Amino acid sequence: MTVRTRMAPSPTGEYHIGSMRTMLFNFAWAKKNNGQFVLRIEDTDRTRLVEGSLERTLQVVKDFGLSWDEGPVVGGPYAPYVQSERLSLYQEYANKLLESGHAYYCFCTPERLTQVREEQQKAGAPLTHYDKFCLKNSKEESEARVKAGEKHVIRYKMPADEEIQFNDLFLGPITFHTKDLDDYVMLKSDGFPTYHLAVVVDDHLMNMTYIMRGVEWIPSTPKHILLYKAFGWEMPLTGHLPNLKEVGAHKKLSKRDGTVDARLFLEEGYLPEALLNFLMLLGWNPGTEKEIYSLEEFISAFSLERVHKTDLISFDREKLLWFNGVYIRQMSVEDLWLQIVKWAATYGVDLGIDDRDHDYIIKVVALTQERLRLFSEFNELTSYFFTEPKVDKELLNK
Repeated sequence: MTVRTRMAPSPTGEYHIGSMRTMLFNFAWAKKNNGQFVLRIEDTDRTRLVEGSLERTLQVVKDFGLSWDEGPVVGGPYAPYVQSERLSLYQEYANKLLESGHAYYCFCTPERLTQVREEQQKAGAPLTHYDKFCLKNSKEESEARVKAGEKHVIRYKMPADEEIQFNDLFLGPITFHTKDLDDYVMLKSDGFPTYHLAVVVDDHLMNMTYIMRGVEWIPSTPKHILLYKAFGWEMPLTGHLPNLKEVGAHKKLSKRDGTVDARLFLEEGYLPEALLNFLMLLGWNPGTEKEIYSLEEFISAFSLERVHKTDLISFDREKLLWFNGVYIRQMSVEDLWLQIVKWAATYGVDLGIDDRDHDYIIKVVALTQERLRLFSEFNELTSYFFTEPKVDKELLNK
């Protein structure tokens, strides 16, 4: 069996550093097993699309030194790899579920759904569920209403009393019960699928063998298991990776606490190699004291058995600075200067070196290399080598 893993970013904003860690693990597992890593774009939530987000996501993946074997730009045998270009497939498989009795048409208005939810909340229900109002409609009545052009969605028909258990690659056995699950919408009124239908259809048709994603997706897993069962397909091996958190915090990493966008770390002057090395050890332990890994070394050492069995891992920003400093000090002075110049040109930073000759600049870089932890610290550490000090004469007189 050829190992196939994937990452499926949504173009709804800047790419999160936690998603980059998840991508790294999927990438490494495919490469370690001489398999394929697939990049697929999940853009079916049309209300949250951000212009330019897709292009920036693809660029930051490349800037971090990763690549994909199949996906946007490079293509592949299962193209297209953008979900909005695969709508006819999702409609076809939603219709198959209608025919097999695993799904039904729903004609409820947003106003009615809001009323049902509010009534359940007033009654003290711990979870609000769709009340299966349209399930009572006959097949003939529903089809006639659809044919007449009445606005509708397609819902999955959740089994009434069924226990669902799966063996998570990292967390072990996890059990759910269908009484806690909703008759969720699979196909929206605009013809676009929701996440659950699209991800299952795509993972099957693209022959995914492993699904590795964040722990926040655990509640979605029983829905996917039931869909695989309804279609008669075998589900890929599935595991949920710990999310990242600030040191001492008890919730997922948030931009309220500091930089979380992968691109902004590069803009602040972190080296992609140092960032990748830091991410390697967030949720995976080599079982040794070794901390410095090239991408090739990580791929060789990576194993699923040593992925942490927890829901949150500390994102230690001081440790990240230490990693970046280590990588800076490992570089030759000439290479370091070239990297600083490249970074400054990429992000529009004025290094304030005026017309100083190269030999002088290299001497300055050599003097500051031991203390430099971020390229963005360069000006602060070196400005007095290039700029005449401004003296307040009045202050001197005093």
